Amino acid sequence: MFEGGHISEPRINDRINVAEVRLVGPDGEQIGIVSVAEALKLAQDVGLDLVEIAPTAHPPVAKVMDYGKWRYESAQKARETRRNQSNTIIKEMKLRPKIDAHDYETKKGHIVRFLRAGDKVKITIMFRGREQSRPELGFNLLTKLAEDVVDDGIVEFAPKQDGRNMIMVLAPTRKKSEAKLEVEAEKQRKVAEKTADLEAEQKEHAQSRAKATDRPKKKRGPADNMDPDIDL
Repeated sequence: MFEGGHISEPRINDRINVAEVRLVGPDGEQIGIVSVAEALKLAQDVGLDLVEIAPTAHPPVAKVMDYGKWRYESAQKARETRRNQSNTIIKEMKLRPKIDAHDYETKKGHIVRFLRAGDKVKITIMFRGREQSRPELGFNLLTKLAEDVVDDGIVEFAPKQDGRNMIMVLAPTRKKSEAKLEVEAEKQRKVAEKTADLEAEQKEHAQSRAKATDRPKKKRGPADNMDPDIDL
């Protein structure tokens, strides 16, 4: 709740110091305007709390809810928001408006890798000399890039001139947590493939040795013991 420009603790139960409230039931149903005493009785009858959720409304809005559960869920959401904010990283990639095809593909590959890892990417087109009179080169290049990586990123900040440069920001289509899970799954898949290949190689080697061991030995005859240099 906001009071005087800062967040305050919502008023609950006997701390609600008004005569009437617009009451919302525990399932979100609109009960209507009732006295605070009646609202408190309704909350007590179902074993819940009466919480003032909109103190500046006329009359204030109160809801029948489990206040302890609400505080816990609010704290969980706040922690999740802070964690997502702290995990957001903006990578930067710089390009020239007349970049050659090979360099473009290389830098596009880096951008795709950043996006798949769940990071935002700021792309900067650097103009030099007479290139500054051709801003459409940078705009067309950024538009092409956005189209080429559309499966992994969306345009969060459209191409815009910034002094001698032109910038655009791409945001990943997947959350960082999802990207991490996919990267981890891919690592595990590669490990499983290597393990399977190694086991198959070991099995094939073992079968080859077994065949060599099982091969019948040639019986030696009388001629095998004779000196080959002796003429018969």
